[in-house]
Amino acid sequence: MASALALPAWGQTVQCHLNYGGEDRIISAAPTQDALAAPATEVGSYFLFRVVNTLGTAQPSVKVYAYANHASGPAPIHQATHTAAQVHVPGAPVHGFTGLQRVYEPVRDGELAYWCERAHPVPTRQRRPALPPQAAAASAAAPLTSPLPPLGTPGTV
Repeated sequence: MASALALPAWGQTVQCHLNYGGEDRIISAAPTQDALAAPATEVGSYFLFRVVNTLGTAQPSVKVYAYANHASGPAPIHQATHTAAQVHVPGAPVHGFTGLQRVYEPVRDGELAYWCERAHPVPTRQRRPALPPQAAAASAAAPLTSPLPPLGTPGTV
């Protein structure tokens, strides 16, 4: 438990990578002392996604919630809890400490895919190696790829 508290702020921040309706986005969650203050983020017209990061507290964990955003109010449809030991595993797998998760809309048959990882420090310009002109041109021309496999990819659930 002490190792979670000793991490620098960027090491305690969590980033969740979401894909819904073909749109990719990243939600960052810094540690909070008040779990009830963690905001929910609208994802499309149906989902609310909430990450409660209490890694800097006496009971460190990361909890991930997905809610159906009904007219009558949010209804929980997914919840996962990850202990500090799970979050801080060195050499985390390709889909972070959560693994690739999929949450389904019970009404519209849509799918929200997500995975979460510890945030990584952003290197300063002085530490970033310069790319040779050919590599920079190739990098600029390369298409952006999604961290999530496309739906229906063999081997995915």
